[in-house]
Amino acid sequence: MTTRVVLAEDSVLLRDGLVRLIGEGGFTVVAACPDAETFLAAVEEHLPELVVVDVRMPPTFTSEGIRAALDVRARHPRTAVMVLSQYVEEDYATELLAARTTGVGYLLKDRVADTRDFLASLREVADGGTVLDPEVVSQLLTRARNVDPLSRLTPREREVLGLMAEGRTNAAIAERLFIGEGAVEKNVSSIFSKLDLPPAEQDHRRVLAVLRWIERDTTKGQR
Repeated sequence: MTTRVVLAEDSVLLRDGLVRLIGEGGFTVVAACPDAETFLAAVEEHLPELVVVDVRMPPTFTSEGIRAALDVRARHPRTAVMVLSQYVEEDYATELLAARTTGVGYLLKDRVADTRDFLASLREVADGGTVLDPEVVSQLLTRARNVDPLSRLTPREREVLGLMAEGRTNAAIAERLFIGEGAVEKNVSSIFSKLDLPPAEQDHRRVLAVLRWIERDTTKGQR
């Protein structure tokens, strides 16, 4: 059984070329759509195993395509998604990968020229793998290095984290800041969320949060 594909690309020439290329690669293109609206309708009709979507599509040529891709991932978790883009859209790439990193790809359109690698990437994504354009990876890593997650914290959350770094319990923090333990717990939970520390053992996340705080102080001291 071949993998069924729904394609969304507004350029007629590129769309026809992709249909031919993908078909020759052993896939079955069940629909090729010029805009996000018809693309989403085709997905509901055919329930494909893989979709290939351009980021920018009519009518505004901003985020229609990627929004449609995110909608597919939400509605049909088993459907693999390959996104094609003319440029690296960091916010969209991050959002696409945020919920789930399996069965997803993000490639620049220049990569389509290397047909063998492009088809291999489609197969990997269809099989549940992850394929990211090297330029996408580079820009996301650069962005991550340039963004201090601690800058997301409120002044109160910084106070709480600083006291956590001193080894104080929630009860001790509440007493020091003259607030209830419930308020401390809410601040701690918010700190975990803003520092991108997923749910795990409470003590484990607490240690990681403190390490982030210590790392920041160490970095400042080296400047």
